[in-house]
Amino acid sequence: MLEIVISFFLLVGAFFILVGAIGLARLPDFFMRLHAPTKASTLGVGGVLLASMAYAFNDAFLIHEFIITIFVFLTAPVSAHLLAQAALRLKLKSKAKLP
Repeated sequence: MLEIVISFFLLVGAFFILVGAIGLARLPDFFMRLHAPTKASTLGVGGVLLASMAYAFNDAFLIHEFIITIFVFLTAPVSAHLLAQAALRLKLKSKAKLP
């Protein structure tokens, strides 16, 4: 049963990482490219780290995976916000069409 849980988290994590990578490659401007990997890849890395925690739980639960997960979920939005603020200060134009 544990192998099924680990496989599920790995597949979900890989899917979100793939979606983030495709979004980074295909979206037209900086702000959209920033959004795709920040949201999707954070979930992808979270899925992989949850699989790692489930795997480590089989032998002995280690706190390392939990700390890495918390660190990733806290730092990814903060770094994306700082990059967006820098782009706004540089007056980078968005190609998005607003209604």
